[in-house]
Amino acid sequence: MTLFNVGGDVRLKLAIRATAILVAAGIRLAAAADDGYLLTAPTADGIGKIYMGRQIARVMGHEGASWLERPSREVEEGASKLVPLLGLRPTDAIADIGAGTGYFSFRISAAVPRGTVYAEDVQPEMIAIIKARQAKGEGSNIVTVLGDIADPKLPVNSLDLILMVDAYHEFSFPREMGLAMVRALKPNGRIALVEYRGEDPSVPIKDLHKMTEAQAKKEMAALGLAWQHTDETLPWQHVMFFSRHAH
Repeated sequence: MTLFNVGGDVRLKLAIRATAILVAAGIRLAAAADDGYLLTAPTADGIGKIYMGRQIARVMGHEGASWLERPSREVEEGASKLVPLLGLRPTDAIADIGAGTGYFSFRISAAVPRGTVYAEDVQPEMIAIIKARQAKGEGSNIVTVLGDIADPKLPVNSLDLILMVDAYHEFSFPREMGLAMVRALKPNGRIALVEYRGEDPSVPIKDLHKMTEAQAKKEMAALGLAWQHTDETLPWQHVMFFSRHAH
């Protein structure tokens, strides 16, 4: 699978998988529709569910794992530049939500040698990929977490930082996921939201897999999170920081 805005649609089997997930959660979907979501006809790249004016994108399934690990990712996204931007301390507790293959989980693991990295994903196949790599001796401070589509299953009041890289726009229950993430943060915890720039048509990613800074700020504010700053160091992506203030 590719998210690039060149050639072909999302593969049919991934569309069927994403639809099946929503059908399986039909009762919760109906309830959510009364709580700020709007339902419409699905599109090639969207699930037919609107949140705060944005159609939620289809999930990139585990079949696309090789795309996450593509050799060109460093050149295209400047991936090695991201971890230094996060301001991590050696003892921090970090969650990588929508961790996929663990592309960033393992990089963060090295930056917090006395801390913990929760590598969370809703797909067991992705968790298995991370565990297989751990079995070879990497990432001893990584804890894998199989979440679900409305709850990342993270410990309450425990995290210094939550990182989401090109994942949030695919959450089928962003409000519920967001509230659960806020609960998981420590009082002064932060969220780093990394998304392809929706304002920039030159970024060659499909529209529903991009977000504008304004949209991200609106959705995070609805969770009670305060915008701190946005870093534009990466070639294609915003790195947007939000905080949960102590009360």
